[in-house]
Amino acid sequence: MKIAALKMAVLGGVIALLSACSSQTSIDSDLDISGAPDWVNIGTQTVDDDSGRLLHGVGMSNAIADESLQKSVADNRARAEVARILATSVDAMQADYTAASNGEVSANVEREIKAKTKLALNGVKIMGRWKNTDNGDIYSFAELDLSDLEAAIKRATALAAQQ
Repeated sequence: MKIAALKMAVLGGVIALLSACSSQTSIDSDLDISGAPDWVNIGTQTVDDDSGRLLHGVGMSNAIADESLQKSVADNRARAEVARILATSVDAMQADYTAASNGEVSANVEREIKAKTKLALNGVKIMGRWKNTDNGDIYSFAELDLSDLEAAIKRATALAAQQ
């Protein structure tokens, strides 16, 4: 019973932490790639706008002979940027709850949190790509809507409770 309550508290904390992400983040870019879309120059960030709370990840792949592979590499790197934001938030929440429970967080809780984070990454969408015609680099733009993340966590928690 104690572990179930802790699981719910940690998951609620992750959602709260992610929902507290910045509102309309403004980032100065040092890339300044001429002709690139704004998202390339701004890079990975959290955004709170009219459409919701979003995590944006930007990935890049240098020019290679196989353009399909190059796009796939850029897409995966963009998804990895979203995963990095989530993993940082989950690790911080887990550390907070471990400290609050005097180090008595079970390995089951840790595994479940990581599994739900991986599940949430299934909702990351590649929203666009841009190819730099000067050097052939391809940039990918990935997005995760935090309301989709919250819904995925609730579904996974409900399924786990049924077992």
